[in-house]
Amino acid sequence: MQIQEIKNRFGIIGSSGRLDRALEIAQQVASTNLSVLITGESGVGKEVFSKIIHQLSARKHGPFIAVNCGAIPEGTIDSELFGHEKGAFTGASDSRKGYFEGVNGGTIFLDEVADLPHQTQVRLLRVLETGEFIRVGSSKVQKTDVRVVAATNINMQDAIRKGKFREDLFYRLNTVPIRIPSLRERAEDIPLLFRKFATDFAETYKMPSIRLLPDAIEQIKEYPWPGNVRQLKNVAEQISVLEHERGISLPTLMPYLPQDEGPGQGMPVLATGPESAGGGGVFSDREVLYSILVEMRKELNDLKGVVYAILQQHPELASQLADLGARGSNPDWASKKSLGQGPETWEPDFSSDEVALIPKEKALPAASITHSVEESLSLQDQEMELITRALKKYRGKRKNAARELGISERTLYRKIKEFGIKY
Repeated sequence: MQIQEIKNRFGIIGSSGRLDRALEIAQQVASTNLSVLITGESGVGKEVFSKIIHQLSARKHGPFIAVNCGAIPEGTIDSELFGHEKGAFTGASDSRKGYFEGVNGGTIFLDEVADLPHQTQVRLLRVLETGEFIRVGSSKVQKTDVRVVAATNINMQDAIRKGKFREDLFYRLNTVPIRIPSLRERAEDIPLLFRKFATDFAETYKMPSIRLLPDAIEQIKEYPWPGNVRQLKNVAEQISVLEHERGISLPTLMPYLPQDEGPGQGMPVLATGPESAGGGGVFSDREVLYSILVEMRKELNDLKGVVYAILQQHPELASQLADLGARGSNPDWASKKSLGQGPETWEPDFSSDEVALIPKEKALPAASITHSVEESLSLQDQEMELITRALKKYRGKRKNAARELGISERTLYRKIKEFGIKY
């Protein structure tokens, strides 16, 4: 079967090479009985791949069941998977078959397999190695013929290093690994998926289909989509139901895209390379650091002004300050003091970032100090200046300006709207 036929059969949209490679591996491994471990972020469609493997295998006429391991309480998961005998625990009024017994001859999909308790991991390893299991409260060994397809959205190597997952079980499950790419890794497929979802919801709710205008299309391709396909589908449904206009522009789209930037983030900074564009993790860290440094500088200037005002009102404090700090700031202090140039003739210097003591005749007048304190522009003024210059440089092209500033286009759009910048 060709990859395109698989896409048509299972409703998979996209032409990304990484997606095609994942489908190719699923098709090749389906005809075997090997265990498969599917990895990928939440919402990429791991369960769909497990169904593809089952439907393309010789077990397609057998049962298939999907089990969310993270949703079953630790105290009952052994009973759910392997069954229990009557009286095995409080509330066990009858014997019960587990999933491994009920799906004999078929496929079981263990989603979020990394959430399994250690004791259950031991039982699962035995099933994978020998096909044997024991019901809870029983001593009788039973056999089963089940194909296991597991999935997780966490880094299994980290889980192994932290002792949360058995290494031997990982290698037994990971006989054939399949990694499903995130939506960010196949941005070219996002408009196609959105159009498909919009068409589906139009049929469901008996209304005209929404369509994205060019600026909105560019935005959904650049948005990181942390919830992947699931989040994209939800956004398409929300817009389909709530918006009256069927042509969706960028201003209409933006409220439906969660802004995860905290206070102090979203600051424009000088871009140093390709990695600074797109709102990635490195970019966010730089934003926070830049904001902190600007705020510290502003607070330092404010502090200088306060100290100077206090010393002007209480000259005796300047003498005490000179006794404490002059020796470190001025190596010749001792000799100058012996010549009669003691602390009483010294004043603090606020013209630099380090507070030093200088001769009184060299001290800056109060007006100059006040001017120096007020010289620092506000954070908003600096942002507006940087954004305006970048927009002028690229003749209003937001995408290029955002790359220059080292911020995402959606952050730039929000800042333009917030500051009322005209360009």
